[in-house]
Amino acid sequence: MSFVPPGTGWPGDPATPDTPVALNPADVRRLAAASSTLAELTAEQSVCRACPRLVEWREDVAEVRRRAFADETYWGRPVPGWGAERPRILLVGLAPAAHGGNRTGRIFTGDRSGDWLFASLYRCGLAAKETSTYADDGQELPQTRVLASVRCAPPANKPLPEEKAACFPWMAREVALVAPYVRVVVALGGFAWQAMWPALKDAGYALPRSRPPFGHGAEVEVSYGAAPVTLIGCYHPSQQNTFTGRVTAQMLDDIFTRARSLAV
Repeated sequence: MSFVPPGTGWPGDPATPDTPVALNPADVRRLAAASSTLAELTAEQSVCRACPRLVEWREDVAEVRRRAFADETYWGRPVPGWGAERPRILLVGLAPAAHGGNRTGRIFTGDRSGDWLFASLYRCGLAAKETSTYADDGQELPQTRVLASVRCAPPANKPLPEEKAACFPWMAREVALVAPYVRVVVALGGFAWQAMWPALKDAGYALPRSRPPFGHGAEVEVSYGAAPVTLIGCYHPSQQNTFTGRVTAQMLDDIFTRARSLAV
């Protein structure tokens, strides 16, 4: 089998063999709307099969594997959000990496982007360890939750518009379930910035009429009920950005130091 069957002992697997499986976008909408807890939602996210192209890709990658990980078992399923259940900070990314989250079962765990991200979170007091390499490595995010707008690793890291739309209810419901606690939302990259706005609206946030442009360090004040919430843009710590110097460790530290100060 080219993916880890639910309930077979993978560390942190939120699903069981009885977890309902979304087979199409209508199933995603129905199951997401009916999920009353994060545990229920993440379990259903982790077994979704609504997008045939993404299902085929993630499972092919899990079967063929990269040479460096040839002896490892790949997760090969959608990657649910993880971290604090009552987060003060929400980190939003694009999608799992084919040989990162798709291999480890945890967003940003086991890839180069995650190396930069978790090192910065650790330096800023937001992560228990400076690395995150596999699902039961002891990494903890006491104040922070990480999620992706698309839960499956896409070919060429480019999900199709219909795949983004199909996955949207998972993101929107997760944002809604943690909204009472969140005080800062950090978008990692321009696509995450674009994707989080409709999710915030769907969750009941009061937003400005026009969507401000994405930029590193861009800040927008919104609210959830009577609580102020700050949205912050952050360049994605991708290899392309870190290798070219577009993103530096100090730039990431500045963002997360600011996020922590606002969240306290």
